[in-house]
Amino acid sequence: MLFQKKRPNLIGIDISSSAVKLLELNKSGGHYRVERYAVEPLPQNAMMENAITDVEQVGRSVDRVVKRAGTKTRDVAVAVSASHVITKTITMPSGLKEQDMETQIETEADHYIPYPLEEVNLDFEVVGPSETNANEDEVILAACRKEIVDDYIAVVERSGLKPEIIDVDAFAMENAYTLIARQMPGGGMEKTIAVLDFGATTAHMNVMHNNRSVYTRDHTFGGRQLTEEIQRRYGLSYEEAGLAKKVGGLPDNYQPDILQPFMEAMCQETMRALQFFYSSTPFNSVDQILLAGGCAQISGIDELISDRLNVPTTIANPFSSMSLASRIKPQIISGDASSLMVACGLALRSFEG
Repeated sequence: MLFQKKRPNLIGIDISSSAVKLLELNKSGGHYRVERYAVEPLPQNAMMENAITDVEQVGRSVDRVVKRAGTKTRDVAVAVSASHVITKTITMPSGLKEQDMETQIETEADHYIPYPLEEVNLDFEVVGPSETNANEDEVILAACRKEIVDDYIAVVERSGLKPEIIDVDAFAMENAYTLIARQMPGGGMEKTIAVLDFGATTAHMNVMHNNRSVYTRDHTFGGRQLTEEIQRRYGLSYEEAGLAKKVGGLPDNYQPDILQPFMEAMCQETMRALQFFYSSTPFNSVDQILLAGGCAQISGIDELISDRLNVPTTIANPFSSMSLASRIKPQIISGDASSLMVACGLALRSFEG
């Protein structure tokens, strides 16, 4: 089901390591509108290493997020973590019939996938003509262990929803990025943009050049470090610490003693991620850093990273050119926008094909 094509009226549900995020979009002409969205925190150990470890707990959070959003839509797009997906770009002769392509893909997959093919979900998508050979197409091959995919399907079906598309979070992020690129001068072309998604446990770097991904890497760093420090320092439960981090109300020493050092650590991690990128590619600079994920919601983090690294840095907001249904409060979705990139990319799958 990876890459599966258009399904009408899909909702995007992003099950990350700290929360379940739901987004429903509508489209009229070329214009998008946010119809519904909701965010529901996850218990601390419901997800481990970007995989579902407790189907019941995650399922209950999905129940709550669906109820909170008030959606009647049952068809869903969800995403597994790219850390559990083997992806490979290969070239194939242009003009192959789909059945012939499927046969050849299965033969090719044996070379790249270290598991028996009966143990994986395998899919592919033709990206477009090869840049080096006009008679060939570039094809992305993706494979994920069935046991990982089956847990996502179980969680969704437990809530009475229908999993129409199982995507990859990195691909969904790129999908949402296209909305932001449209707002850039030249539509993002002739630019190298580092998209850094700071989640709860992982910082995912995806560098886009001419609106195509040229580099991805995961780094072990995330907002859970900040939550756990708040928990330890102030004697709160994990859930209380997560809520306090978001809504405030912590003692006066929180800013200088805990938050500021964490922000400095984010700057160091960003610099480190860029150095890995420069050392393993022909690139030696980026034109802009785009911050996504929950940590991007920290006030002033964009200015601090911009100052420390001397690279223009902005917060990702895929909704900047969208209208909002009357039930959506602009200031609230604006605060959550950077952490809704994957959910947005999933919801956009409704309009493909």
